[in-house]
Amino acid sequence: MTENLQSRCLANWNMEMKLDPAKDDLPLMANTRHMLVKHYVLDLDVDFKSQVIEGTVVLFFEPGSRCKKGGSAGEGACLSQSYETCKIRASEPCHSPVRNVSARSSKTGYNDFAVCAKGEKDTSDKNGNHSNGEQASGISSSKNCCDIENHGSEDFLLVLDCCDLSVLKVEEVDVAAVSGIEKFTRSAKLTDAEELRNLRNQIVHELVTLPADHWREQLYYYTRCSQAPGCGELLFSTGPWSLMIRKAEVQAPRDFPHAIRIWYKTKPEGRSVTWTTDQSSRPCVYTMGSPINNRALFPCQEPPVAMSTWQTTVRTASCFVVLMSGENSAEPAQLQEGLLSWYYYVTMPMPASTFTIAIGCWTEVKQESHTADVRTNNEFSSLFSRADLRLIEGSCGHVAYPCRFQNPAASSQLVIPHRVFAPWCLKDRCAEILLELIPQCLSAAHATLGTHPFSRLDVLIVPSNFSSLGMASPHIIFLSQSVLTGGSHLCGTRLCHEIAHAWFGLAIGARDWTEEWISEGFATYLEDVFWAVAQQLPHDEAREQQELKALLRWRRLRDEVQNSEEELQVLRPNKENTGEVSESGTCIIKHGLNAEKVFMQVHYLKGYFLLQSLAKRIGEATYFEFLRKFVQKFHGQLILSQDFLYMLLEDIPEQKGYGLSVENIIQAWLDTSGIPKPLLEECQTWDQCRLVQQVNDEVTKWIQVNQRARKRSKRKRRQDEVAFQKMPAYSTGKASVLVWEYYNWPCWPAECSKVGHKSKLALSY
Repeated sequence: MTENLQSRCLANWNMEMKLDPAKDDLPLMANTRHMLVKHYVLDLDVDFKSQVIEGTVVLFFEPGSRCKKGGSAGEGACLSQSYETCKIRASEPCHSPVRNVSARSSKTGYNDFAVCAKGEKDTSDKNGNHSNGEQASGISSSKNCCDIENHGSEDFLLVLDCCDLSVLKVEEVDVAAVSGIEKFTRSAKLTDAEELRNLRNQIVHELVTLPADHWREQLYYYTRCSQAPGCGELLFSTGPWSLMIRKAEVQAPRDFPHAIRIWYKTKPEGRSVTWTTDQSSRPCVYTMGSPINNRALFPCQEPPVAMSTWQTTVRTASCFVVLMSGENSAEPAQLQEGLLSWYYYVTMPMPASTFTIAIGCWTEVKQESHTADVRTNNEFSSLFSRADLRLIEGSCGHVAYPCRFQNPAASSQLVIPHRVFAPWCLKDRCAEILLELIPQCLSAAHATLGTHPFSRLDVLIVPSNFSSLGMASPHIIFLSQSVLTGGSHLCGTRLCHEIAHAWFGLAIGARDWTEEWISEGFATYLEDVFWAVAQQLPHDEAREQQELKALLRWRRLRDEVQNSEEELQVLRPNKENTGEVSESGTCIIKHGLNAEKVFMQVHYLKGYFLLQSLAKRIGEATYFEFLRKFVQKFHGQLILSQDFLYMLLEDIPEQKGYGLSVENIIQAWLDTSGIPKPLLEECQTWDQCRLVQQVNDEVTKWIQVNQRARKRSKRKRRQDEVAFQKMPAYSTGKASVLVWEYYNWPCWPAECSKVGHKSKLALSY
């Protein structure tokens, strides 16, 4: 290993040791350019008494981009990520774990909530941790022998993102021992150690590169391989943000085991999931969109470029329902009395950060005998039907997977299958509001953008500690109980926002996480469009509502810019370096852990205004036709801002003659803090909107009534308040919601993690 490479590795290690989890930037430590995860198989037990999730994750790898190049240069670049200062734990000889469901799951087989009441802990293991010498749940864990200094070793070091986890053991998986696996080999079974290692890696390569139409066979063999015995424990150590694994005398990623199994436990204080109770005081646990994503749920590769598939088996007590990012609507299998097993899978590669799970005593809210009325705007649907038939004739640009965009039946599916879950006490309210809204919003989204990227959808009303109005993940949307209090308007607009993320944020993701506007700006812009179509509003009324919303968002953006650091107002903080990573694939997400940024909406609002400005300049019909082309070209892929802008101007070249260029847009909107100059000119027109004037008048009346009431006696004031509450013009219909939004806009959150704002919202109602 060259001296230069040693220095870089040492610098990376020192960087991690200096990073404080409570500080500003979020490190992504996985060396994805050396090894890339293609598939995860998780096998988990959930214990509500100790608030621990325990089990295994099997990772299937392919060499990364830097290691697929032949020749000595490529080999040298991938030799080692060893850190001379790193201490690696030695392991005792491998013991094959016994797959004993009853032994592993006995702790979850309780019959009542008495053992898992809120605040109750397992006193036998307060930290949810085992020492390396302990035997946990039938798992043979690694022995904590004396630390071995890595004196100048050139062994390759696999680095995974990991935080707040107790890693018990890491081992290579003997995929060659699986019965019937010979079909993935080109030669007979070998006995030489090096040749056998190559055989195992060859099997994994053949498995992960199976054609898309063999996905069922692929999932079957992923399952079989994940259950294969271990064939040697691997050396590992954990840092504040990572899990580092090596195999003695293996110096290149191509020779490193391509299938490894990690035995681990989460910790009750882990930040990827939250243990709480729902609105019916029943215990539950769910991923709530933590800034550190899923690295405290399972060891993984967090950089977006590590797009993978997954399958998950979860065992828990029979009183719980397991919901997850999965293409299938899982039906539980009973393993023994009081214990159920749930299985989900995903065949569309996505970043590990999009993995979502929610386990609780959820009640499914089902439709009564009548069918919800699905309405579409004929103008939008006819416009799409002509375009989409042409689009599905083209080929996709993503890696091979069973893609809905190439399926004519899926492309014509206005409303995908969907389910609604909630705590028991909110069941009736969900039935009243959500069941009717979901098909309308899904149909409106299809009329606007075309093929639904995902085959089904679950909607869950999450516990009251959820710090957002909503969060979208593959196949599942979390909604706050607050949206139910706001009636169909607030619930419908939030639902439209989260549905829009199926296209922008999930099917099309940002290659650099700092470009949040690609997800949130599009979702904010499209929520107005979807909601107008869902309501079947006439064009003029839809335009007036959108102008009022634009004014409200403008005021929010103006206030935020005046009261925040300039550095946090930039949509592309890395500027010309956006999307760049180190030679190994590690990178830092600037301000990823900044507490102030969590409460900011600038990436929603500036992104929204940029897209609105482009639509006005180009014309809505042309603009939406382009958006459908863009979705068709880039679904299943990661993008940067310039990918969208370059395609837009290439598709509509006449705009270049009016001084519109990618460079100008980036400079004015993305790389500069403050209010973009084009927006300062446009905001003057919104005050003249008829609906804005009408709302202004109504707000003035409210203020005057309140002022008069304060001047009178308490008795008289109570009479005025009763009379005020009986005024139907202010308490019902769309107008009242718009008046409320106008009057309370600073209290209304746009999206994730607005804890204080969400509380105000709930109180306002």
